[in-house]
Amino acid sequence: MILVADSGSSQSDWILALPDGKRLAFTTKGLNPFFVNEKDIAKIIQNVPEILPYADRVSEVYFFGSGCTSPDRREMVSNALSQLFHHAFISVETDLVGAAYAACGNRKGYIATLGTGSDISFFDGQDVLPTRQGIGYVLGDEGSGVWFGKQLVTQFLYGTMPADLSDRFRSRYRINKEIVIKNVYQRASPNAYLASFAVFMGEHIHHPFVDELLKDGFREFITTNIELFSDYRDYVCHFVGSIAFHFKDQLREVCEQQGVEIGKILRRPIEELFDYIIQREKNYEIQL
Repeated sequence: MILVADSGSSQSDWILALPDGKRLAFTTKGLNPFFVNEKDIAKIIQNVPEILPYADRVSEVYFFGSGCTSPDRREMVSNALSQLFHHAFISVETDLVGAAYAACGNRKGYIATLGTGSDISFFDGQDVLPTRQGIGYVLGDEGSGVWFGKQLVTQFLYGTMPADLSDRFRSRYRINKEIVIKNVYQRASPNAYLASFAVFMGEHIHHPFVDELLKDGFREFITTNIELFSDYRDYVCHFVGSIAFHFKDQLREVCEQQGVEIGKILRRPIEELFDYIIQREKNYEIQL
């Protein structure tokens, strides 16, 4: 039995291939190893009732997650998963690799994630090539949920948000300076906290302030990340993540202005990723 996971900082999506050919899909909280430790990851997955009856029968686990950028972080996730899936081969890769498999298949192209965080890389048809991007929510994550959340919160606190929108924001979240500082600087997962405010943009997507904020964020992402690649006009750029999906109209407009050719826009790549892994494993078996 093969288990595939696509994990962001806010949510993890899982699909298990059952013996009868059906699929078991479930979700957990995000399992970014920069924000949850090995013990926490193991506890989260062990408390999912759907998977427990099959745990000892799982033979392969393919986990693609944000924060899995170094050998020690990948080992942390692998060790946590092995505590439940005792007999399974476990592979841990970055979420960009999973996004590339889901969006590109075996074709070359750029793959960008715009969810809680943001990142980009080039997929050469087999491997995701290393880049300088993906430096996290403190230093980077342009155009992501956390980036937009920071803009909304800071402009609200500074009093520079339009008055009508500020009133709605205050009514919606009931926050003040002290609450924000406590959640950002003293509590776990500050990136997920900040990204949670991006929902407000969806609720007021037609407001001129929100529309322009979205376009500014996507321009920042393209300028800072995509345009650093000299050949970005030669390949399609696929986008994966909730921010790209929910605000695709603004994203398409800015990409067209900046000369970026958009390919697929996937909200969550788990279905396409699962199909890719299953087909790849079948091809391996045929070759053997």
